[in-house]
Amino acid sequence: MNHNTVERLRQAEEGDPFGFLGPHAHGDGVLIRVWLPGADAVDLLTADGESLGAMQLSDPDGLFELRLAQPQRYRLRIHWPGGVQECEDPYSFGPLLGETDLYLFAEGNHRELWRCLGSRPVEHEGVPGVRFAVWAPNAKRVSVVGDFNSWDGRRHPMRLRYPAGIWELFIPRLEAGECYKYEILGQGGVLPLRADPLAQATEMPPATASRVPQAEPFAWQDEQWMSARDKRHGPQAPLAIYELHAGSWQWTQGRPPSWDELADRLIPYVQDLGFTHIELMPIMEHPFGGSWGYQPLSMFAPTARFGSPERFAAFVDRCHRAGIGVILDWVPGHFPNDAHGLAEFDGTALYEYAHPFEGFHPDWNTCIYNLGRTEVHGFMLASALYWLREYHVDGLRVDAVASMLYRDYSREAGQWIPNRHGGRENLEAIEFLQHLNEVVRTEVPGALMIAEESTAWPGVSRPVQEGGLGFTHKWNMGWMNDSLSYIQQDPMFRRHHHHQITFGLHYAFSERFILPISHDEVVHGKRSLLGRMPGDRWQQFANLRLFLALMWTHPGKKLLFMGCEFGQWCEWNHDQQLDWYLLQYPEHAASQALVRELNRLYRGEPALHQLDDRAEGFQWLIGDDARNSVFAWLRHGRDGESLLVVHNFTPQVIDGYRIGVPKAGSWRVLLNTDESRWSGSGAGTQGELHSDAVAAHGQADSLNLQLPPLATLLLRP
Repeated sequence: MNHNTVERLRQAEEGDPFGFLGPHAHGDGVLIRVWLPGADAVDLLTADGESLGAMQLSDPDGLFELRLAQPQRYRLRIHWPGGVQECEDPYSFGPLLGETDLYLFAEGNHRELWRCLGSRPVEHEGVPGVRFAVWAPNAKRVSVVGDFNSWDGRRHPMRLRYPAGIWELFIPRLEAGECYKYEILGQGGVLPLRADPLAQATEMPPATASRVPQAEPFAWQDEQWMSARDKRHGPQAPLAIYELHAGSWQWTQGRPPSWDELADRLIPYVQDLGFTHIELMPIMEHPFGGSWGYQPLSMFAPTARFGSPERFAAFVDRCHRAGIGVILDWVPGHFPNDAHGLAEFDGTALYEYAHPFEGFHPDWNTCIYNLGRTEVHGFMLASALYWLREYHVDGLRVDAVASMLYRDYSREAGQWIPNRHGGRENLEAIEFLQHLNEVVRTEVPGALMIAEESTAWPGVSRPVQEGGLGFTHKWNMGWMNDSLSYIQQDPMFRRHHHHQITFGLHYAFSERFILPISHDEVVHGKRSLLGRMPGDRWQQFANLRLFLALMWTHPGKKLLFMGCEFGQWCEWNHDQQLDWYLLQYPEHAASQALVRELNRLYRGEPALHQLDDRAEGFQWLIGDDARNSVFAWLRHGRDGESLLVVHNFTPQVIDGYRIGVPKAGSWRVLLNTDESRWSGSGAGTQGELHSDAVAAHGQADSLNLQLPPLATLLLRP
């Protein structure tokens, strides 16, 4: 007996337990050793349960031994102070991961990393149990701990697989649902217990343990949606996204809903309003609810706040069967430094950059992923593919891309490290985003990859082969900032801010844009969308209707945050549901009804969506009437269909306003946001009217319109 090894087992410092425990050749037989601190006695059994004899207690702290004449399969009958347990010996099993898995992981290109790392119910060498595997290359020892071993790190130390730095262990007879963590002995001592970076299920926060997931795959029933998704997501298709926070949309019995309860209410609501997709703020498990999910630690696990991973899959499935796409916000740029998380995971900067100028985010007090490390690159690549493949998610909205692209983002001079060329671009992050988007494009056809990118970085939605980042869409933050700034102005002064509407159309076709009015615009003292509007109560609602109509008739796909559709007065609060009681008041119900009508027109009129990203889909008629704060343009479809859009941003009715049109004859008003059914004044042109042979705005014919106050007209020949 090697007394040094026994002492290391006693002190939980043994990094090679398989070199000592389990069956080992001994003379002309085999010696079996087990280390079971706290056990009273251990009997050795055959695989069929017959006794092979009582094991000898060779060390009082828990080392038991028995010599057999020849190797054979065996089981253990362990006598604990509180009962008897029968199971196979974890140290009698061979290695788990194949060489290909280890190679692809080290290369940073394992496309299904969740199938080899983390915990997974499997049958190994004919025995059911759970396989555990975790990357911790600089650890001296890693153990799996949980209720099944009294959270004792001496009980289940793992095998290290060189050179990948992955520790693995098969624990027989363990089942799905078990809570576990990893106890890691770093170079400087034992670290706080770590949750599994590849966990696919977790405990309910504030508890922080990982859970062994279910083995059975979900039985999907969304074949019809998935087979047609590519066409639904094409650049010529309408895309109207309803963004929501699952925990605060609508409560059930005074509490946040489960996934099933959310599906029961949300799906018919979104169908009724005509949105094509929902976008969920991050649902990856996160320790602090006040982060809204934007500081996640489990990049492979749906939060336990709303139910099991299987119920989340069922939620997505129900959305698809109802014709609604599901987009998830996804955060690859940074992670929080909670003690059970990824920060200095094995006692070293493993997932993050080591230097604080690279690895610490000053805005959010978080750690920055070291995407230049192949294993971390592959970890994040696999996370994206996991949601798209395993949960049939239709797209990812990638959070805070600007913070990833620049090494000096939110940093003062002297507080950032240039790249190898001396520049400010984060070359590792750029390479990762390009690789990610290329992999998604080829392996998950039809999936949306949407960048929240707030700078003028060129080619965000341009193909990688053309030097772009390869996203399918980019949030148009410039439009959002300019249009919100404009609409907040008193109408008397809007003439001095006319450029805030016209400027965005200079670059509207440089990317495939989504126009976002997101959660970020209705928090932190910015006020709600309705609360931003100037004027008395009537003017506030009129401005809200006008702004929504501006957004829906402007080039670009649409995204609207929950509550904006019915004019919530208060800022969004993640700790309570929306103010649904407001719908009893006519103005709020009318705002909601207008969004329903805007979506109906947007989806039904090809001119409003077919050429969103192409200049030929848009034509200015009036962009210079700052005195009247009037804008007019044409939207064109592929087959020559044209719609006339006119916005009056003053509270005055303007009579006899002549606008040139490309087609002579009858024109019909499809939308007047000042109609009484929208709680408007009922002013402005309605019904049908005929053009006059009077040239205007470069057109041979024109219409003589009455422009309603603070309102939009939409007309079709």
